[in-house]
Amino acid sequence: MTRHTVGAVMTREVLYLPAETTLDEAARAMRDADIGDVVVTDGPALAGMVTDRDIVVRAVADNLDPARTTIGTVATREIVMIEQNSTVGEAAALMRERAVRRVLVCDLDRQLVGIVSLGDLAVRFDPESALSGISGAAPSS
Repeated sequence: MTRHTVGAVMTREVLYLPAETTLDEAARAMRDADIGDVVVTDGPALAGMVTDRDIVVRAVADNLDPARTTIGTVATREIVMIEQNSTVGEAAALMRERAVRRVLVCDLDRQLVGIVSLGDLAVRFDPESALSGISGAAPSS
């Protein structure tokens, strides 16, 4: 049986934005890169993660001004990471256990090398699923 690793299915391109970035700037960056998440930094350190859903649920729904509110304000500070040589089954179990849709991927030195999402797993291992179809579809305009 083939052992599928997280490193084989993860997205390697990670977008980093400083915590001071406004929500509207972050949303444009996500749109332009066709991604749904950014890693938030505080200087050279990882400070958290923000998803498109975080912007909607934690800011827009509470009438926060996207031109004035920073991603540091709505970021998830608890960083969930998995090592790139872990199996995709271990990644799925970690997502289920921590109730997250994305996990940061690190190397053996705990340096960030990518992100793996439920969509990545679905596209690769359950291509007929609804999640795979949605995750693999081209963005609508």
